[in-house]
Amino acid sequence: MSRSRTNLDPRTIALIAILSAVTIVFTLVVRIPFAPTRGYFTLADVGVYFAGFAFGPLVGFVVGGLGTGLADILGGYAHFAIWSFLIHGVQGLVAGLLGYRRGLWGLVAGWLAGAAIMVGGYFGVEYLLYGPGPAIGEATTVNLPQVVIGGLVGLLLFLAVRRAYPQIELLTQPRTWREE
Repeated sequence: MSRSRTNLDPRTIALIAILSAVTIVFTLVVRIPFAPTRGYFTLADVGVYFAGFAFGPLVGFVVGGLGTGLADILGGYAHFAIWSFLIHGVQGLVAGLLGYRRGLWGLVAGWLAGAAIMVGGYFGVEYLLYGPGPAIGEATTVNLPQVVIGGLVGLLLFLAVRRAYPQIELLTQPRTWREE
């Protein structure tokens, strides 16, 4: 008798752990601070978009949230960890929903929708914490360029990896298990 597993298998958990670690590195290695809000430009969006596009919305959510939230804690921005977890998690979820196995236009739609979530999410939090001036400043000089660059690199990285390794989509496919 065979059955399909609907829960996360060890391969998917390992993939999430690796991609989260890579996202942490993308976040911590390139950090250009922005003074009024104490935020910073980073390449985190590369990992968020790659995970969502390559492995779907669940992996995009967990990698986006976990990778950026842990990077905030490790990088001295613990006060923003929950916001990064939520904002980048939803960004990865939406990018995965719209872009996973949907062709180029789906990928672009996922990138744009994820960008709106990321820029809008941080704008809302920073507006409440620091006021409109710093929130607008960070949205236009940090977050928008970050999500454009990160999205473009993440999209191109996904297309290059998929071309070199077309079986990438099979890595998160549930396996059929035999009961003995």
